[in-house]
Amino acid sequence: MLDFLKRKLKSEKGAMDKILVTLLLVVIGVGLVVGLQSWIGTQKNALQDSANNAINKAKDSVNNS
Repeated sequence: MLDFLKRKLKSEKGAMDKILVTLLLVVIGVGLVVGLQSWIGTQKNALQDSANNAINKAKDSVNNS
């Protein structure tokens, strides 16, 4: 019985490495997605601010004419 457990643990050693690598890749992937969403959000806000400034400047120039 003990020999069976020893053989079972030895054969699962490679499988554990694959599981750990997979979990590491999942964590990296989630981190990348969160970082990308954050970056896109800041870029969107900057673009909206720039567009609003350009629209207000155009409105002011039309009102002053």
